Amino acid sequence: MDQRKMTEGQRAYEARRAAKAGMSLDKWLTVKEREKREEQAEAEKALKAAQAEAAPAKPPGFFKRLMEKATKPL
Repeated sequence: MDQRKMTEGQRAYEARRAAKAGMSLDKWLTVKEREKREEQAEAEKALKAAQAEAAPAKPPGFFKRLMEKATKPL
């Protein structure tokens, strides 16, 4: 979260968490933002994979149908 958008209470909370992790507040917020972006990227990747699996199968093309008819017994 950007420090300009954080309230004083939020800034104090994040400072305590950063101190507990042994980091400065700036480094803590940078790491937190990077993890958030990575999670969003993974979620988008999973969503695209799910959409690809859910896509209906394409019907056979013209030549495939023609070959199926040609190979059927009379």
